[in-house]
Amino acid sequence: MKNVRASKKPSQQLYLQIADKVKDIIRSRRLQPHDPVPSEGELAKLFGVSRMTSKLALERLAEQGMVYRLPRRGTFLSGQPDSMLYDGELPPERKPAPVEEKHCRQIALIVPHLSDYTSRIIAAAESEVRKHDCDLILKISKNKDDEDNCLQRLVEGGIDGIILFPQGRKTCSDQVLRLKLQQFPIVIIDRIFREVQIDCVYHDHYLGSYQMTKYLIEKGHREIGYTSNAIDNITSREDRYQGYIQALLDHAIPVKVQSIHFRSVPCDPSRINESDPEQEQFIKENPLITALMCGDDHVAISTLYTALRMGISVPDQLSIVGFSDIQLAALTPIPLTTVRQDTEQLTHSAFNLLMKRVNHSLEKQITIKIQTTIIERKSVL
Repeated sequence: MKNVRASKKPSQQLYLQIADKVKDIIRSRRLQPHDPVPSEGELAKLFGVSRMTSKLALERLAEQGMVYRLPRRGTFLSGQPDSMLYDGELPPERKPAPVEEKHCRQIALIVPHLSDYTSRIIAAAESEVRKHDCDLILKISKNKDDEDNCLQRLVEGGIDGIILFPQGRKTCSDQVLRLKLQQFPIVIIDRIFREVQIDCVYHDHYLGSYQMTKYLIEKGHREIGYTSNAIDNITSREDRYQGYIQALLDHAIPVKVQSIHFRSVPCDPSRINESDPEQEQFIKENPLITALMCGDDHVAISTLYTALRMGISVPDQLSIVGFSDIQLAALTPIPLTTVRQDTEQLTHSAFNLLMKRVNHSLEKQITIKIQTTIIERKSVL
């Protein structure tokens, strides 16, 4: 190889020119950290300069942190930032691949109230969003108008999908209908809108109530009453009532209007351990009833405490069953036999369905029914 003599620039000493030449060699050979750099002798021969000039050039690079020198072993490229070699601009082959900014999806859960039941749904939802690497936004709607406002604000804020436990309504709200028409990812839980096809996941309230009524019949009961909060357009309450009626009909047991009671005011969960005047009046007017199917656990627990305060033995004189299996159901003076709603399965199915829609699934609307189970305790004879 012919010697390459470095031309001395008036404004730059020779050893600094050689240092720049060494940088060119490092770049052209694409040396990696800890690769050997040409020695003093190699540089002197290559550029036609003295070994002292080569030594000063390498020492200059060592001072800048570009190389490191080991006695009797040589000079090596350090792990210096690439910008020191490339003056702040990396060649395409050395530029790091762009890091894609990860979008953490946000999923909203809207519930109509806080209760033992909805709290279990919220806990299950938090577990599900972690599985899907999403964030959970929780909203508690105060009424139907507030529910619509929540939906609108969430969508305008860029939410990726919504799971809605709706307020009691006769029909699907205009806001929900708009989201459906826009193909926005939304799944309804624990309610159904019969007039519109929309993704929903709900417990089979009808079958759960039917099976519980059948359970009482198989226990030998024929005088089975029904008591509940008013249906108020809530499909779950309507389905439970229909399940009770159909079970009686299928077993040739007459449906007696006087044995059916819908409360004039909702059962107050904060006072269910007190005697309830409505429940007391209903029990007094139906002395032949041996079992009571209650529309939910709050009504069942209120009825149980009322019966005990009336001196009626549960279950010896009156068997009482509920629906939902809230935590308190197992802690009453007579542990309550009830229908358990699996909130984990409900929420798991809802999230899987929602993520399909978030990922642009074009399947037709899906309805998923979650089966219930009867939990036997001590309130039935």
